Amino acid sequence: MSLVDDVRQVRRGWHWGEVKPRSWPERAPAVPDRSSNLGWARAEPVRSARWLLQKGVSLPFTRVMANPQVRGAEWMESLERPAIIAANHASHADLQLLLYALPDRARERTVVAAAADYWYQRPWLGRLVSLWLNTFPFSRTGGPQAVLHHSSQLLKSGWHLLIFPEGSRSADGRVQEFKPGVGFLARETGAPVVPIHVRGGQRIMPKGRAYPLPAPAQVRIGRPLQAQGKESARAFAGRVERSVRELAAGTDEPDVIGSWIERWRAAGPPSGAAARRRS
Repeated sequence: MSLVDDVRQVRRGWHWGEVKPRSWPERAPAVPDRSSNLGWARAEPVRSARWLLQKGVSLPFTRVMANPQVRGAEWMESLERPAIIAANHASHADLQLLLYALPDRARERTVVAAAADYWYQRPWLGRLVSLWLNTFPFSRTGGPQAVLHHSSQLLKSGWHLLIFPEGSRSADGRVQEFKPGVGFLARETGAPVVPIHVRGGQRIMPKGRAYPLPAPAQVRIGRPLQAQGKESARAFAGRVERSVRELAAGTDEPDVIGSWIERWRAAGPPSGAAARRRS
């Protein structure tokens, strides 16, 4: 059966809730997406389509718009098992910058937790981001147990899980407090957590803007972290947050919109009269 036949099968299945293509291979990872009805997003034909979309469209577009500087990619390549990827979040551009930064093999095996109340309120939008970005919906108002089962199944099936532990986009670009959910997931699943800091997304697409603008970006990937012994979920989440902040401190420029440095740069050099007075 061709990819076109698979797409038609998926399209016909929306109304009845059966969205698995007939050509789904038996060897594909068993990921029980019944709660969100999005198991089709991990099917082999859809994964091939996503690879074409990203390689042919979104990754080249990201390179043109931001030409991201990526450091620490070797930490992702060194992973021997699926991991939780925890990154700061200031812009809708962050996710594409993150996917650009991941090595090909890791990108193709990464599923993204997306806020159900934002991305899945409109069915067409939920289907689009599931196809393009390999997302699955999670509730920001529910407790950790609401996503633990599904997340653990994805990790057990060989998928990396990308989450934004702050819970929502930062308004000024500063790293916000990480919710304990990332620590809870790490403790319950035993998965390592890879801290990542993204800089520049808020300049490309700040909160409230509907379209991107060209701006430089940096993505720094840190050493994987592992929850230790009796370390609580909240304590481990704090440790992941500190690691992301340390990565942020290593970026070449401040990460904050409206910082004193930006205001100083915008002011330009002092006028001749002002310069003479200061001298």
